[in-house]
Amino acid sequence: MNEMTKLTIKDFETDQEVRWCPGCGDYAVLKAVQRTLPELGTRPENIVFVSGIGCSSRFPYYVETYGFHTIHGRAPAVATGLKLANPELDVWIITGDGDALSIGGNHTMHLLRRNLDCQILLFNNEIYGLTKGQYSPTSRVGTRSPSTPFGSVDRPASPCGFALGSGARFVARGIDTHKKLPEVLKAAHAHRGSSFVEIYQNCIVYNDDVFSGFTDKANAAANQIWLVHGAPMLFDGGTKGMTLDHAALRLRVVDVADGDWAAAGVIVHDQTNKGLAQMLIELMPEEGFPVALGVIFDHPRPTFERAVVAQNAEASQGKLPDLQKLVSKGQTWQVDKEPHAL
Repeated sequence: MNEMTKLTIKDFETDQEVRWCPGCGDYAVLKAVQRTLPELGTRPENIVFVSGIGCSSRFPYYVETYGFHTIHGRAPAVATGLKLANPELDVWIITGDGDALSIGGNHTMHLLRRNLDCQILLFNNEIYGLTKGQYSPTSRVGTRSPSTPFGSVDRPASPCGFALGSGARFVARGIDTHKKLPEVLKAAHAHRGSSFVEIYQNCIVYNDDVFSGFTDKANAAANQIWLVHGAPMLFDGGTKGMTLDHAALRLRVVDVADGDWAAAGVIVHDQTNKGLAQMLIELMPEEGFPVALGVIFDHPRPTFERAVVAQNAEASQGKLPDLQKLVSKGQTWQVDKEPHAL
């Protein structure tokens, strides 16, 4: 492909039949990614999608790039190997709430802690879809499933809270069918380091409408706050906003009259403030708050693979490669006699 050829969505669509349940939110995420990729300036041959196990992990088959469909929870380990072998690759990890936070929880944690330069898209449908609807680490208390017939008693994990606590330097949220999802994906790609994006994704078969309280059209404005760095935290058509209760050190909702958000005490979003990010992540509609969406935290630091490359370059400076010397190092011996004939 000519380097100057303008890419389109067609360049990232494969000839494979896309096979998810009819109505699955994965279709919308796939299209959002395919629409975003042509605008990132990276050629398909330099992009790799890595997935683990789960419904979302079919993703590499449907994007016309390189891809690895790996094993349960281990996509971060494979992605790390790829970036160390070739730091110039544009690596995307596709995972789910079960794949990333259960069997793969430790791998996800260490990837974020190390700050490998990649994009992690975690599809959160709060259920195990591929294995027929068991409850997952993000399932809500009371979730009835084949593995919790009387209702789950587990407190659910927060993917973004987990990421922030693991040292992630970029944390964001989106919704599978929302028009702003491509903007979140672009911001994640622009960040140098591990970019963690939780995507609320509807499982129409095993957990249908679990997010409807804030995703349905009738509920969206009052229950979603889309964050923009340096802009006031407004929602519900600008009639409400978020202020900081300094005494209680927590966010609270305030009414905004006549568009005067400053007079109402509405604060502006600072995506470099980790303390603010933690408070935003914990907002829940059940407690009268909107769900925080968009880029919640973005504060870059040097990446893992660049540090490894620089360290190796320094260690090898002034040295010539000598395979025979390497093989002969340590305890070695030589067999001089011919082997006995059988």
